[in-house]
Amino acid sequence: MAHHHLLPLLLLLLLPLFASAAATGDEAHLSAVIGDTGLAFAKDVLIGEAVRSLTPLRLPGAEKAFRVPFLGGIRAAVSNITLFHLDVGDNSVVRLGDSALVVVASGITANISMAWSYSYYSWYFPVEISDRGTASILVQGMEVGITMEIKNYNGSLALNATQCGCSVKDLVISLDGGASWFYQGFINAFEDHIRAAVEKVIPENIIDSTSKLDSLLQGLPRSVSLDNVTALNMTFVNDPLYGNSTIEFDINGLFASAVVKTSNLQKHPQLSLSCGGASNMLLLSLDEDVFNSALEVYFKAGSMHWVVDKVPDQSLLNTAGWKFIIPRLYWNYPNDDMVLNISMASSPLMRITSEKIGATINADMIIDVLHGTETVPVACISVIVSASGVVEASGNKVYGTVGLDNFSLSLKWSKIGNFHMSLIQGVIRVLLNTVCMPYLNSHLGNGYILPVVHGFTLKDVHVVTSAEQLMLCSDITFANASRLAALPVF
Repeated sequence: MAHHHLLPLLLLLLLPLFASAAATGDEAHLSAVIGDTGLAFAKDVLIGEAVRSLTPLRLPGAEKAFRVPFLGGIRAAVSNITLFHLDVGDNSVVRLGDSALVVVASGITANISMAWSYSYYSWYFPVEISDRGTASILVQGMEVGITMEIKNYNGSLALNATQCGCSVKDLVISLDGGASWFYQGFINAFEDHIRAAVEKVIPENIIDSTSKLDSLLQGLPRSVSLDNVTALNMTFVNDPLYGNSTIEFDINGLFASAVVKTSNLQKHPQLSLSCGGASNMLLLSLDEDVFNSALEVYFKAGSMHWVVDKVPDQSLLNTAGWKFIIPRLYWNYPNDDMVLNISMASSPLMRITSEKIGATINADMIIDVLHGTETVPVACISVIVSASGVVEASGNKVYGTVGLDNFSLSLKWSKIGNFHMSLIQGVIRVLLNTVCMPYLNSHLGNGYILPVVHGFTLKDVHVVTSAEQLMLCSDITFANASRLAALPVF
């Protein structure tokens, strides 16, 4: 039996589908809002998939016996009743209630094939008279409606079909084979059976598919590692919020260690979502705590460490280049090469406002001199950098660029005597602008793939920032004709 896919599946496919363990009651740091155009898109795609998966659909057969006074008995049967084609057309709508989703498709036509048989027997004639053939049935004016609740169940989404119904307005039965014209009246006696079978079996199959989908949703993995350092907590928080024409899914959204689970960071109140007045299928809103939690995990894992041994002006990594800036460095180690050992003193801190995305980076830069076969650390300078940047998106990727705003220096320790930070300010500025910022931009420029489903592509993405939030507003295209159940999430 084919699997039948309903609207809630696509609602979830439009989200980054991860689920990981977290305590209920966590605050949301990531929210996804599906707008009216997104719901309409979901409805159209899912109805198309449902039509393909509902056909062919076998309906139960039936047999009737009639006794005609003074003549004998008549037996008539219909079998192999198969619904093999559905045409929904454009008469379908999706409505939102206070806590449920209602999908109604009306004006549906369907085609059914079946086999029929007829036999007549009488005490006047010792030989039974029989005939058989096939029939085609045109179903007109069918309407199917389903009401579904999507709720939070221990951090996952639980789906329940509270109501499902089907009604058929007209049936037109046409027989073929044998003396079919003679038996049309008898076959019409099965019209009520066929109507009732259609109105019973289609809802049963839809409800069965929702229970399978519910099991699928609750069976999603509870922990998804993005790499060997971080895991993304995408536990759903609270029940979905239904608006006049939107559904909002609130998600924990914080990063944690892929090895050791950490507690959540400071929680923010419920997000207020908007998309700059634009009408989009999907709005994905990320709290700045999402980014800060990722930075915190990488910092604690010791991943924020960088050894600089090549710069555009290589003379800056030789003590001779510092002869007039830090004379004692050159006197103690004349014409020795150097490397800069840079590590974060604390986790970088990101701030998002309506004007920009800013970051504060607190790093320790140790100057190592390569003296013969030894690597000699000679000084440690604390560098606090203020930077800001922009985020852009194209397709299923997000890109960023960052630029230097300001920085400050202080000497933490030195083996080459005390020296004023003002003397090296120009050199550090050159290093930041020609080495550090280009290094960051080379990684940000490669882009980061958004976790969407194969076959789905984000279209016309634009980025909006507001206080403590970054929002991606997008439409969705579906270019994969394969069954949705087979589409992998990554």
